[in-house]
Amino acid sequence: MNPTDFDYITSELKKRSGIVIGQDKLYLLESRLSPLARKEGLTSMDELVSVVRTRRDERLMAQIVDAMTTNETFFFRDKTPFEHLEKVVFPALTKAGSSNRIRILCAACSTGQEPYSIAMMLDQNPQIARGAHVEIVATDISDRVLEKAKAGVYSQFEVQRGLPIKSLMTYFTQQGDLWKISDKLRTNVSFRKLNLLDPLTGLGSFDIVLCRNVLIYFDMPTKRDILTRLSRQMSDKSYLLLGAAETVVGVCDAFVANKETRGLYEKQPAAARGIRAA
Repeated sequence: MNPTDFDYITSELKKRSGIVIGQDKLYLLESRLSPLARKEGLTSMDELVSVVRTRRDERLMAQIVDAMTTNETFFFRDKTPFEHLEKVVFPALTKAGSSNRIRILCAACSTGQEPYSIAMMLDQNPQIARGAHVEIVATDISDRVLEKAKAGVYSQFEVQRGLPIKSLMTYFTQQGDLWKISDKLRTNVSFRKLNLLDPLTGLGSFDIVLCRNVLIYFDMPTKRDILTRLSRQMSDKSYLLLGAAETVVGVCDAFVANKETRGLYEKQPAAARGIRAA
């Protein structure tokens, strides 16, 4: 790919999704976009980029962005965040008097395994929420993965990744080579299309936000902007969970690390940040 085309496509990707692609990731562009070029009847990735540039084809550009988003996920991924929810976050929220309603945001949810894992955890142990009504909202930039998440249909390989056999037999029905999640769990999660670079105000306020394994693809200003805007959609007593390789330290002062639980962050009171209450 010539430098001009590379600069164009990486600039568009950053502007539209926040994803930063350096020269060292040229192989990633080639591996993701070459199949899309063939699907579109084009001879190469270079021709694909040329078509997008000359025709300003928004449909094709949207497919490029979708192809470049990483959708790696699986049920109960990393386990630790779910332990944090059960042993620290829910007890703290219900103790704080927010027991009537708890709202959870799963940002960049991909094909839905994370929000469905939370729904399973709460169904298996309803005492965790202590009678609170729990609402789970899951978002992603990709129409393709959201459709799969809404359908709740997974391959044998997908259900084998992190899902206990007991949960598989309890919450899924086998359909040939596929497994479909129960309607009970599907109705407990609402899915919405959302680009994290866009305004978040329409989402409402949340007590728990999971934004895991997505910030690693952004540059520092974009990380800071997303975290700051997420904090504005969070209640005064609220919690943030990030991926194992992600942190708010040195990025955003809207959150503070939980002193007793590694990898868990609390919303920093405005007064502690020197922000005068309105």
